[in-house]
Amino acid sequence: MPFGYLFRRTWSSTDRLDGKTVLITGANTGIGKETALDLAKRGARIIMACRDMEKAEGALKEVIEGSGSQNVVIKKLDLSDTKSIREFAETINKEETKLNILINNAGVMVCPHGKTADGFEMQIGVNHMGHFLLTHLLVDLIKRSTPARIINVSSMAHSWGTINLDDINSEKGYDKKKAYSQSKLANVLFTRSLAKKLQGTGVTAYSLHPGVVQTDLWRHLSAPQAAIMKMISPFTKTSVQGAQTTIYCAVAPELETESGGYYSDCAPANCSSSALDDDTAQKLWELSCRMLSLSWD
Repeated sequence: MPFGYLFRRTWSSTDRLDGKTVLITGANTGIGKETALDLAKRGARIIMACRDMEKAEGALKEVIEGSGSQNVVIKKLDLSDTKSIREFAETINKEETKLNILINNAGVMVCPHGKTADGFEMQIGVNHMGHFLLTHLLVDLIKRSTPARIINVSSMAHSWGTINLDDINSEKGYDKKKAYSQSKLANVLFTRSLAKKLQGTGVTAYSLHPGVVQTDLWRHLSAPQAAIMKMISPFTKTSVQGAQTTIYCAVAPELETESGGYYSDCAPANCSSSALDDDTAQKLWELSCRMLSLSWD
């Protein structure tokens, strides 16, 4: 047993999700795929939203075989392109009668400098802006599906981040670690704002740290960083372990009356003081709306 596992709170549940529809972004690999597998076993209809459809086909087969459920589908979604997000959301709104759980799981991590199709810095563009737009486009369907939940997969890296409202796209200088931390802080602040705006609707929101998980997200690490991660790998989580807090936020009955919180190891956790700054959260919301040409009060 890895040493790190000894320090984790374990959680298990037999709760079912029969009749519920769950949408998971980035579900073709890592914790997204493991989340899809677990929730499919609980009887939910699973929509796996994936950028790489070839990988998605393989993941779909694994989830169907592993869960014994045929009620699993894959859909094309590229969170780095607002045109793709809008087309995807239009399809979901047209084809689905309900959406009980939205899991904003996809992300990029410490990647080389790049821009989305709309000119956003890649990490803030995919990790925050893409999910902000997707949630906006699906929120009416989610509200019609109550009780419903929106789950944003963040990271403890949010605690090292600051929101640079004057240079959200890192145009004055790019540091991939700072850009990643900013995007993960944005996830937590978005969750807080979302919870407030959805108060009384029957839709609740959660953000979480999945743990230090061995996934494809590590592919952009430098050689020294990769060496460090290899050294601490006994203390890291597998994708199955990393998916547990997402599953907890999606399933746990006791969270139905909670909203806006941050979770780690299947329990409420402390986030940074920056992540509790409602003034910055509101300014980020307004900036996101302007950058995406949205009206979302």
